Amino acid sequence: MKTTKILTGLLLLGATSLFAADGAGLFKACAGCHGANGEKSALGKSQIINTWDAAKIEASLKGYKDGSYGGDMRGVMKGQVARLSNEDIKTISAHISSLK
Repeated sequence: MKTTKILTGLLLLGATSLFAADGAGLFKACAGCHGANGEKSALGKSQIINTWDAAKIEASLKGYKDGSYGGDMRGVMKGQVARLSNEDIKTISAHISSLK
């Protein structure tokens, strides 16, 4: 019985990991405007995001999502981040901050 519980726990943990999005995968939707390494000013209107730390990226993405952040790009970005969960935002923020 104990072995069954352990195996079930490991199986659930493994399945959760399979469905968790990775930062690089999430960033693919952003790369068209921000560049493959976050090195571009999106549509010539945004700041270059690969110089930001993860906390700043996370705060701005959450702000875009709730409508409290952004200038000219607020409408575009609100639509882009609407599909992201808080965990996705943390994951993509860590990924972007690692780009150079």
